[in-house]
Amino acid sequence: MKNAKPGGARRLAGRCMCGAVHYAVDDAFGYAANCHCADCRRMTGAAFKPFAGIERERMTVTEGGDHLMIFGDEDNHDARCKTCGSFLYSVVREGEFVHISMGTLTDAPTIRPNEHIFVGSKAPWYTINDDLPQYERHVFEGPPVNR
Repeated sequence: MKNAKPGGARRLAGRCMCGAVHYAVDDAFGYAANCHCADCRRMTGAAFKPFAGIERERMTVTEGGDHLMIFGDEDNHDARCKTCGSFLYSVVREGEFVHISMGTLTDAPTIRPNEHIFVGSKAPWYTINDDLPQYERHVFEGPPVNR
């Protein structure tokens, strides 16, 4: 299997825009979503952040760790390339998970975002035009709102 690691999991590559930071992550994401919260919109400069979540130990910065700019603390932070500013990933949930910014993957993951979260604070100028479930906050708070 191409890009496989011991144990058989396919490895995906990702990097920042300028190429200073590279990472590898198992293609074994547990979830993926389009987050419309105000923080993700500000961090990306876009209507939402498409991300995929996985256990932190399944992602490794393979090159350019000294080029990372970290916002936050060890257990909850966002990581960007300090050269080009690319938003690469967020460490979340008390440091146990990583949310990979899907636009930084150079290999196609198996998973696709399957929901919109935090649509209660989505950009008023953006219209969601797909049939994915929509949640006011996050998936654990009840049924979709489908606005």
